[in-house]
Amino acid sequence: MALATLLEKFSYDSAPSTDSAGYQFNHTMIRVKSLQASVDFYCNVLGFVPVYEQVNDDAAFTIVYLIRAPLSAIPDNDEARKEWVLSQTGVLELTYNYGTETQPDFHYHNGNDEPQGFGHICVSVPDVQAACERFEKLNVAFQKRLSDGRMKHIAFIKDPDGYWIEILQPTPLNA
Repeated sequence: MALATLLEKFSYDSAPSTDSAGYQFNHTMIRVKSLQASVDFYCNVLGFVPVYEQVNDDAAFTIVYLIRAPLSAIPDNDEARKEWVLSQTGVLELTYNYGTETQPDFHYHNGNDEPQGFGHICVSVPDVQAACERFEKLNVAFQKRLSDGRMKHIAFIKDPDGYWIEILQPTPLNA
């Protein structure tokens, strides 16, 4: 479908209001039961970098912002780094609510169980087959392997809290 057709189908105003000029999508927040396990997963498995930690002892939670960016782009100063990360796109905010780790039966809803809501985040990779082989070696939990189902070009892995992460490559798969 041509872009013009798609824009027309969804009644996109080709002259949007200037009121939203400068808006950009910044981050997605997910709640995690173990901040350390989740930071380890997103950094060591998917290559994110922890950029800023916001500790809120009075409200009993801590936030860590993660991003996929070279270390050289990230400011060293704490205040500058906070401002920098909140001006980026594609940021992942992990929110840890104190005490959840001590509740053995506690878990967050992953959005895919009933009732469904939130579905997943997505990470694109240069080679989805190589990435999935690496995830296998790292003992990452899969929701869907490339060989499962009808869509053989995407996989879904799960983070420590069971959130789904779609893994795809933007280019066609090699045969």
